[in-house]
Amino acid sequence: QLQASGGGLVQAGGSLRLSCAASGIAFSITGMSWYRQAPGKQRELVASIFVGGRTNYADSVKGRFTISRDNAKKTVYLQMNSLKREDTAMYYCKCSMGYWGQGTLVTVSS
Repeated sequence: QLQASGGGLVQAGGSLRLSCAASGIAFSITGMSWYRQAPGKQRELVASIFVGGRTNYADSVKGRFTISRDNAKKTVYLQMNSLKREDTAMYYCKCSMGYWGQGTLVTVSS
């Protein structure tokens, strides 16, 4: 099970940190990702972190978002800085075994 949290309403230029807590999976040997889906658009990959700590990011968030993980807490984070209106979306976490979290809404106002 994956439980995402941390979404909310923030002004453009602000920051939010999303969390995704895992249970029932071997978290330390599982890759984790954040996806997002804006209204009327397809779900897109935002960032991934692999077992060894390697990360990758969508071009649209490089330099602004940082994905990290705490294996002891079985939690993956997405630190989002310099938020833009176009970052408004439902954000989902996903593990490499294919399980999805329930989503947390991020709304960026101008």
